[in-house]
Amino acid sequence: MNWFVVAAFALCVIAPGAHCADNTIAWCYNLPTCNDTTWPTIVAPFCNGTRQSPINIVTSNVTVDANLGAFTFVQYDNVSLFDKIENTGKTVKVGLNIGGKVSGGDLPEPYDSLQFHLHWGNGSTVPGSEHTVDGVQYAMELHIVNSKESLNRNTTLAVADSTGLAALGFFIEPVTDVSGQPASWRNLVAYLENIVIQNQTAKIASGISLDDLLFGVDRTKYWRYLGSLTTPSCNEAVVWTVFKDTIKVSKDLIDRFTTLRIGNSTSEHMVNVFRNVQPGQRVTTQATTTTSSTSKTGYSLGLMALSLVLGRS
Repeated sequence: MNWFVVAAFALCVIAPGAHCADNTIAWCYNLPTCNDTTWPTIVAPFCNGTRQSPINIVTSNVTVDANLGAFTFVQYDNVSLFDKIENTGKTVKVGLNIGGKVSGGDLPEPYDSLQFHLHWGNGSTVPGSEHTVDGVQYAMELHIVNSKESLNRNTTLAVADSTGLAALGFFIEPVTDVSGQPASWRNLVAYLENIVIQNQTAKIASGISLDDLLFGVDRTKYWRYLGSLTTPSCNEAVVWTVFKDTIKVSKDLIDRFTTLRIGNSTSEHMVNVFRNVQPGQRVTTQATTTTSSTSKTGYSLGLMALSLVLGRS
């Protein structure tokens, strides 16, 4: 396959503002002719590589890396960071305005936050996270995609660099005894009614931050490995951080994602949009809990918000 085509497709996957034709590479989740079992063939050379994602994290095999300290998150509290939300036909993607950054955590340099998107199964009862932990698959998974600051948000250069991208993965777990909670997720999910079919977009009004969506997660506790994009063209350019704490979201909000369509209004619903786990990689974690003031604040506020939510049920 021509490198330009591969790079261009990778740009379509990760860049929030790129406009790309669906037929660049005809891959899918739902058909045996183009689902993830075929990607190593139809999207070679990357999808048949040796450091592919996602993986099953076997906790008994994880090794300690004393260099894995706390992160610094810049503008993750900015309620105007979100740009627009889009139904790509494969996922829900939210583009981020310039300003969000992540550093620390033994990343080689600061990274610019570009977008986040989600993977899910079929509602809250059929799991759909991409990574698994000791074989356990969660309801959903949120990925925040970041590129090296030195690359100036040039994702074509990022996918050609073995550490050009840093992905932050968060598991989402359903809460059954409340509805419409937390408020940040209720506000985000409300936009889904405007993007029911593929390529529909909606501008996101000021009022939701990344910190709001990540409430309750201690961002000092995580696993680390080197892997790839989890969608074609599967470029092996990603420093993966998978956080141990889960985001708690009420069941009814998770179920709303299955109302979206993969194409037009008569197309199939968007379900089971995840790649199955690939051969394991070396996974590391921190030796001790290292807590930055930023992470402490976010975690404490998250616990407070969660206790308030549960207190109303």
